Amino acid sequence: MSKGPGLFSDFGKKAKDLLTRDYLSDHKFSVSTYSESGVALTTSTVKKGGYSSGDVAAQYKYKNISTDVKVDTESNISTTFTVAEIVPSSKTIATLKFPNYESGKLEFQYFHTHASLTAAVGLNQSPPLDLSVTLGTPTFALGAEAGYETTTGKLIKYTAGITVTKPDSCASIILGDKGDTIKASYIHYLDQLKKSVAVGEISRKFSTNENTFTVGGSYSIDGLTSVKMKLNNHGILGAVLQHELIGKSLVTLSSEFETKALDKTPRFGVALALKP
Repeated sequence: MSKGPGLFSDFGKKAKDLLTRDYLSDHKFSVSTYSESGVALTTSTVKKGGYSSGDVAAQYKYKNISTDVKVDTESNISTTFTVAEIVPSSKTIATLKFPNYESGKLEFQYFHTHASLTAAVGLNQSPPLDLSVTLGTPTFALGAEAGYETTTGKLIKYTAGITVTKPDSCASIILGDKGDTIKASYIHYLDQLKKSVAVGEISRKFSTNENTFTVGGSYSIDGLTSVKMKLNNHGILGAVLQHELIGKSLVTLSSEFETKALDKTPRFGVALALKP
């Protein structure tokens, strides 16, 4: 793939991941195994409240083709086929689901030195069409996304954004929800080894005059242990402690509580991922 501006879906993704990934409110246990033939098998169990659910996922890669299959406890099957370089600098992704087969999708991604393009179509009788384009460089890029409903002949979504990326920082502004929401995010690495990261995100919904502001950060204590924290203007405080065990296995502890309602019981989450 060429080194270009990346996909529009990557705008603000680093900041979003820092503020959402690993912040758990349930209990999760997963075991992954790998065979010499290149097959990866993962079994997961999630307990939330008084209910438990789980799934089994398998992944196989061969040259420029990868296959992912996931089966959950309700017998829903999701299969994703990814083929790279059918056309040079491209990737084709087909997603099939059963029994809800009408939610399947076919997506084509094309990467260029100064542009990227994605086109996706639903696999049903009245398929929705999604199109996104990004122009620029790995340092500065402009992008837009639109969704078209073939049944009504109307645009069901349109989004535009801008992103600036430097070695020690990344900033993005996205205007979405048909112009009703604007979101700005900024991430800054505080040292050359990127052990310490600060992040901020602010969003405004014009129709309701609602503002949400979140700040957070991540710090790598050593090569095996890291901590993360976040706080928003609604008083929600979250913290994550993650430690790598033997064989790249991970244990994650997460907690979240409302600073404006300390009488409420904090929420806790635990995840254990065992890998060989």
